Amino acid sequence: MKIKYTLFILLTVTALALGACGQPAAPAANNTVAESMVEKPADEAMMDDTMADDAMMDEKTADEAMMDEKPAEDAMMDDTMADDAMMDEKPTAEAMIEEKPTTDAIMDKAAVELPAWFASQLTDVNSGQPFSIADHQGKVVLVETLAVWCSNCLKQQREVLALHEALGERDDFVSVGLDIDLNESADQLRSHVERNGFDWVYAVATADVAREISDLYGVNFLNPPSTPMLIIDRAGQAHPLPFGIKSAADLQAALAPFLSEGM
Repeated sequence: MKIKYTLFILLTVTALALGACGQPAAPAANNTVAESMVEKPADEAMMDDTMADDAMMDEKTADEAMMDEKPAEDAMMDDTMADDAMMDEKPTAEAMIEEKPTTDAIMDKAAVELPAWFASQLTDVNSGQPFSIADHQGKVVLVETLAVWCSNCLKQQREVLALHEALGERDDFVSVGLDIDLNESADQLRSHVERNGFDWVYAVATADVAREISDLYGVNFLNPPSTPMLIIDRAGQAHPLPFGIKSAADLQAALAPFLSEGM
């Protein structure tokens, strides 16, 4: 009995000892788990912070890239404005370059359009001196085609005489009488003008001059009784007058705008 009681006590003590040794381990395990649970969110938070920092750095890099691009864009805009300015200047420069050919073209055109008969050499029967219509460039020239035998021509020339008296002496005005009857001579024409006191320029037209006048201004310019006349202005442009006898006053009115030019 005593032996059984002794064994019972030993077993109880052993069981208590074993129990005391086993229970502390459980809290330790529980503490480790708790610590791991506490530490894990901290690690994740650090990772999140790191990712956030990386994102911020990425954003900063992106902002810096945008800032770096902005000057480049500004430079592009400046280049574009410079190109536009050059484009704006180019037409002006081209206009300045093209201006001279245009002026030359106008002068060439004017030179081409001057009739050939302007340069034809004629002889003034009053002075015996050669002349051409071109010699009177810059002046106003009144031209009459006529014939010695034409009575209407004589009446018209008397109106021209009255015109000269009304205008007085002018250095910028010349009257020219062209005998277009190829059968009449310079001597006949001279006698005619001396007899009537017509002291302006007279000449016998050549066949080429008569033909060109007819081609340019009409066949009536070769018909003396129609009293054909034309005004050549300071620029060399011819202005035919109406056919028929024209009074001195009519002639003066027709000449007035051309005589007033360049004064």
